[in-house]
Amino acid sequence: MIFCMNNWNQSSFEEALRQAHEGLAEGGVPVGSALDIDGQLIASGRNRRVQDGDPIAHGEMSCLRAAGRQASYRNAVLYTTLAPCAMCAGTIIQFKIPTVIVGESETFPGELELLRSRGVEVVELNDPRCKEVMKQFQQKYPQVWAEDIGEDE
Repeated sequence: MIFCMNNWNQSSFEEALRQAHEGLAEGGVPVGSALDIDGQLIASGRNRRVQDGDPIAHGEMSCLRAAGRQASYRNAVLYTTLAPCAMCAGTIIQFKIPTVIVGESETFPGELELLRSRGVEVVELNDPRCKEVMKQFQQKYPQVWAEDIGEDE
C-alpha cells in the first residue's frame, strides 16, 4: 500500500483524539489510538494503565487488543495521538503495520526512528490539540507519567 497524506482518514484520527480526552477525563494517561484497515475504522482504544491497573495497556496496545485477531495488517494505518514508546513500536514492527500517523512527538519523542529504521512510514502531524492534552496531563500527574514511561521521578 502506498500511503498519501491526501488519503489519511481524518475521522480515525479524531477518534484517537477523542479516546485521549476520555482517558484524561478518567484520570488516565491521555493517549488514544485508532486502527484502519483498507480505509475502514476497525477499532480504537486509549491508554488504560491507571484505569485497569494493567502495565501494558498503552493506547496502541489497547486499540490492537480491541481490533482482535487480524490475519494481516498489510493495509493498516495506525493513528496515535503520541509517538509510540518502545513497547508499542515493537508491536507495530511485529505485526508489520506499514503506516503510523502520529499526533505529536514534542511532549514525548517515542521511538519514531526505530519505526522508520524498520520500514514503517511515520507521518507526524504536530497537532496542537494532542500537545495540549499531554501537557495538561504531565503537569497534573507527573508521577503517573514517569511511571508510564518507565522513569523514576
